[in-house]
Amino acid sequence: MSFEAASAWLSKRGFADRIHRFSGSSATVELAAREIGVIPARIAKTMAIAGPEGPLLIVAAGDMKLDGRKFKRIFHATPHFISRDLVESLIGHAPGGVCPFGIKSGVPVYLDESLKAYETVWPACGDEASGVELSPAELEKAVGSCTWIDVAKPAAPVPPAAAA
Repeated sequence: MSFEAASAWLSKRGFADRIHRFSGSSATVELAAREIGVIPARIAKTMAIAGPEGPLLIVAAGDMKLDGRKFKRIFHATPHFISRDLVESLIGHAPGGVCPFGIKSGVPVYLDESLKAYETVWPACGDEASGVELSPAELEKAVGSCTWIDVAKPAAPVPPAAAA
């Protein structure tokens, strides 16, 4: 699967006009943010996780990382990222283009609450040079069957507040 599978998925749900192709790479949060011209937090990164019952996807704001304790509380297992060499065969998209659209049947998708902080976010669209701009509500509609969860924490320590 690829850009074609993701764009066909989005087209069937009425979001074809939101898909963008880029001249440069959008394979990482930093590259995508630079290519699109937004802050990294607005990149909706899709993490491929080996869950207790098989592969699953978690989509979170680009400035967040997976919180192992929160994950374990929900899934009753320790999270492990799927090895790069297995991502495409288990999910349907290669690393750099993993997104929750046009994926293999039976892979559950979870949207992290961190996405709701932004008016729009930018998940990938099946390859390393594409993206789609959606509001969190549109992202939920575009994915179809998904669940909102809280499993992320800031990727970098938040600096202490300045003394007044």
